[in-house]
Amino acid sequence: MGKINVSLLRYLNTEDYRVLTAVEMGMKNHELVNMKLIATIAQLAGGGCHKILMRLSKERLVAYERGKHYDGYRLTNLGYDFLALKTFAKKNVLHSFGNQIGVGKEADVYVVGDEEQKQLCLKIHRLGRTSFRKIKEKRDYHQHRNTASWIYLSRLSATREFAYMKALYDREFPVPQPIDFNRHCVLMELVNGYPLCQLRELKDAGALYEELMNLLLKLANYGVIHSDFNEFNIMIDENEKPILIDFPQMISTSHTEAQQFFDRDVKCLKDFFKRRFDFEGEAYPVFTDVVREANIDVEVAASGFVKELEDEMDEDYEEQSDDEVDVEKDTDLEEDKVSQEITEKVEVLTVEKMKEPVQLIPDQLLPASLELQDELLPAVDEVQELPKEPRDPEYVPEVRYEEPTLEDAEDVEQLTEMLTDWSGIKTKIRGTGSTASMSTIHPDVIKQRVKSTITKRQNIQAVQRIRAKGEASAATRKKRENKEMIRADGIWGWDN
Repeated sequence: MGKINVSLLRYLNTEDYRVLTAVEMGMKNHELVNMKLIATIAQLAGGGCHKILMRLSKERLVAYERGKHYDGYRLTNLGYDFLALKTFAKKNVLHSFGNQIGVGKEADVYVVGDEEQKQLCLKIHRLGRTSFRKIKEKRDYHQHRNTASWIYLSRLSATREFAYMKALYDREFPVPQPIDFNRHCVLMELVNGYPLCQLRELKDAGALYEELMNLLLKLANYGVIHSDFNEFNIMIDENEKPILIDFPQMISTSHTEAQQFFDRDVKCLKDFFKRRFDFEGEAYPVFTDVVREANIDVEVAASGFVKELEDEMDEDYEEQSDDEVDVEKDTDLEEDKVSQEITEKVEVLTVEKMKEPVQLIPDQLLPASLELQDELLPAVDEVQELPKEPRDPEYVPEVRYEEPTLEDAEDVEQLTEMLTDWSGIKTKIRGTGSTASMSTIHPDVIKQRVKSTITKRQNIQAVQRIRAKGEASAATRKKRENKEMIRADGIWGWDN
């Protein structure tokens, strides 16, 4: 991504940050946030909020997009960066911003400085890049969620890394000193060294190999497995001492695949030393050598930790006196009472919300049958009528049948059957006394035509969603769609 242009930070005022924060809050439960909701959250007038959004869009801190059902704004990565940097500046933990020193599949690394001009390291998580999008397979950030934005997943990744780093640093593991974190950014100590992958020779490769293997086993004894213990995540200082980095992928030793990840870390280290330094160590740890000494995985709720371990840590708190139990019962009663009051308020608000007028979009008002008419009616006209039988010439059928649409069927096959039956019914109505009718069109032909129509409509909608150019084009599009909805003979009885 390159260096971030932070010079714009000095020109943003308080209202600009309020609008950015409002967009961030609106994105918690909206894919796109409309301007009215942004103005309500930011507590600004509509005109002033619109002016600020136009300026922020020009600076690419927010982006205006056309969604499937409505248009709105979303927060960009740069806007999210500015919110985190502004928070760090308010806390007086970050004063200057430097160059980029590292790029990974999940994060960018920059050199920054504090008020005392001490160099620090800022890691900005960037999940969602093309090279690394299988988050559900590689990480468990989603947990019970089906979908989530990349910005939110980046925030979860940064939070997890800071928790791991702090827990390991407190236990005197060789990791950078964690300083602070906010949103998707982690501020830590700058390591004076080089990645192991950049070194071509060592003074004592055997000593470093033994120290790394012992470190890998010590991590497992404390309840966690690095899961990415390779030459790219190991820094070597001037004394050839290792320093571990990159922790979001760590798992618990109680994980179902813990042994597999542990053996993979050992194999990666062995293969690298043999390939780079021509050193092949005979001794290496195995998973059966792990002896639990601490419960870091329980402390930070690592992926795969067993619930029984958490229960063991809480055994000292299970024995309570009768007075404490009575207090807890009273507390539970109060919580139930408060919960009931909240539920009643929510129900009242829900009823009031349902009474508000709902604005329907043109796609909901336009029947699907109009879109399928050009494709389906030629198939109906090809129906062959059988010889007619005599009937009363004054008889006129009063029963009317409507053409089935996509809304009446659950899938394409059911719609095909309904269209076939409807073709016969329509032939009976058009005929003059026929008692039976049949369609000469094969059901596969009808099915193919329906599929082509649906595909054509979806492609047109996809292209229209991509070609969003701003609020002006959105307003023009709304007017055009409303004009097409008005009947040709006028809605008040006279021609327009």
